Amino acid sequence: MSNAPVVAAVDGSDHSLLALEWARTAALRHRTGLVVAHVLPDTAQLYAARRSSLADASQPEKFADPVGERVRGILAAAPELPDEVRYDALEGSVPEALRVAGEGALMLVMGSRGRGGFAALLLGSNSRALASSAACPVVVVPHAARSAPAEPSDASAGSDASAGSAGRVVLGLHAAETADDVLAFAFAEAAARGTTVQVVSAYAIPPAPTLVMDSPFQVIPPEGLADDGDAVPAEREMLRSQTARLVPFRARWPQVRVEQAAVPGDPAERLVTASRAAALVVVGRHHPRRSVGHLMIGSVAHAVLHHAHGPVAVVPTLSDDS
Repeated sequence: MSNAPVVAAVDGSDHSLLALEWARTAALRHRTGLVVAHVLPDTAQLYAARRSSLADASQPEKFADPVGERVRGILAAAPELPDEVRYDALEGSVPEALRVAGEGALMLVMGSRGRGGFAALLLGSNSRALASSAACPVVVVPHAARSAPAEPSDASAGSDASAGSAGRVVLGLHAAETADDVLAFAFAEAAARGTTVQVVSAYAIPPAPTLVMDSPFQVIPPEGLADDGDAVPAEREMLRSQTARLVPFRARWPQVRVEQAAVPGDPAERLVTASRAAALVVVGRHHPRRSVGHLMIGSVAHAVLHHAHGPVAVVPTLSDDS
């Protein structure tokens, strides 16, 4: 059993209750505890501060917490619970309070939008802020309108897997830049689920050769272009880079089946497509040593969070040697 709990962020919205159920099953799967974290509304926090300052014992000690009551009722009716379940009512701003709650957690699970979010927004500001800055992996569970049922293996992702791998963990990998922590999270999640890791890397499609007219009678191809536009060498090189990078993770998790896919085009688009047949898509946050600031989320993670059809885990660099 892991000592690091799964933290579920709830606010009473349907989005957060979907995240709570995902977090409950994740805690059971990883054989760890569950912490349900709710940031109290401003009215409750003001009431607590006013009562404390006035020291008026005639006032009730606690402000009513209907979210907490609803969550406890939902958990009481759940078919199975982790051995340890704790409910924490938090004070402060939502992003900061949840950042603190997520310190040392196995993962922080939250809905794509919270209570009061604009219906047109696919990703709420709090989900975006936590995915960009939390010290632990953040799993964002999309609302029902974005969810897609698991499908058989998707040929557009470059996989020859059988339909039995539906529900796999999809890992977006840039062999030279993705931190080890991201790969380790994907493999550990696949091991806990007893499923496959599908590793997806994308490469740029070479532009069509542009012919330069040097004279009316002679055609000279631009320097540096291959004789043909065949992208197969790029695919082979990417698969070799993947294979080398995966060696220590295959050794650490020998029970996890691995599918490798090197596909042309935009990486975010490929991962969004793969999310239709995935239990979870795992992407990395910008590596602190390679980005302007460690709070940057990266364009691929940002796009996948906004458009994926299933849960997405954004994993930061957790160790200095990754």
